[in-house]
Amino acid sequence: MSINDKTPLPPFALLQITLFRGIVILITSFFLSTQSQAEAAAIKADLIYHNYCSVCHGDRGDGKSHAETSMSPPPKDFTLQQTARSLTRERMIHSVSKGLPGTAMVGWENQLNQKEIEAVVDYIREFFMPPVGTGDVSRGKRLYAHTCSVCHGDDGRSAKWGSNLLRSRPRDFTTEASRRELSRERMLNSVTHGVKGTPMAAFSGQLSADEITDVVDYIRSAFMQPHAPSGISGTHAYGKPAAKKAATKTADFSDMGVVNRRLLPKSENTPAQSADMSAALPDNLQGNAETGHALYLQNCVQCHGIEGDGEGPRAYFIFPRPRNFKRENSRKRFNRPALYQSIAKGKLGTEMPAWNTVLTSQQIADISEYVFQAFIRPDTSSQTTTK
Repeated sequence: MSINDKTPLPPFALLQITLFRGIVILITSFFLSTQSQAEAAAIKADLIYHNYCSVCHGDRGDGKSHAETSMSPPPKDFTLQQTARSLTRERMIHSVSKGLPGTAMVGWENQLNQKEIEAVVDYIREFFMPPVGTGDVSRGKRLYAHTCSVCHGDDGRSAKWGSNLLRSRPRDFTTEASRRELSRERMLNSVTHGVKGTPMAAFSGQLSADEITDVVDYIRSAFMQPHAPSGISGTHAYGKPAAKKAATKTADFSDMGVVNRRLLPKSENTPAQSADMSAALPDNLQGNAETGHALYLQNCVQCHGIEGDGEGPRAYFIFPRPRNFKRENSRKRFNRPALYQSIAKGKLGTEMPAWNTVLTSQQIADISEYVFQAFIRPDTSSQTTTK
């Protein structure tokens, strides 16, 4: 039979071809699925969150961090019901990728790839955000204290008397096994109907369905949050840290909590030529040091310190360390235009965000003028006129 022969194939041949195609499609799908799962497994979403996001959003995703009082608006609290209702997965992926205008949330698409962004969003949604519903966690807290803590303990680790006297130990909600085994649906069923063969009684006769939902959501948010992964050395907003070199005898003392050259931005240890300190701010802006001082206290002091020495309360969680404006290199390099540029655009390789998404050009000029007068050229500040 030639290739141009139009004679129909026999049914058995058609069946063979169909089966072959089906097998090829099945194998291809399995391979792509396995490859996708392997790629997802290789992404450590917990490390991404704690290295990039926790410095603002907190280790528990509740916004309670060293940055919460220095940002306006404050970092998002993912543990709130209102947050869960307002943030879809697509919106979160867009925010992480592109940033949020009017906030200190910058876009991460230049630092993280799409799969990493999706993975960290899914991590936040799974471990920090409550299920969208009517659950009232504050009421759940009261119900837990009144109904559950007698066996499970005030801290969710199971009460000592229960562990010693009951025929089976009450569940410790803080363990990895509990986080892995207890889905929200399973917990709702257990509280509603009890657990056969254990002292866990059914509470459907004492609590309404909404109250059971509240207490389960409280337990999950209060006791079942994941622990911070091991191996985290700090936060790295603009890139992953270089591998730490093995300590040597000569380096033993420099690593004992002392600020050393390794922890400083590379530019601080690079010889710098003196900039033109008479150069004016860009775009004919005139900075007001007094206004800039107030803005500095509100936005910058947490990292750079009240004295401009890089010793703010948040500084100990940041590597490389925040800029010390009083170092010789800083005082040589940072004239008014350089300060303005660094504040406005941020600094790659550091935690310094781009403040032009949060502050106006005039506010950035005011902060630049204050830093220049207070730390870079304090001896000449009295000779500088501001408007």
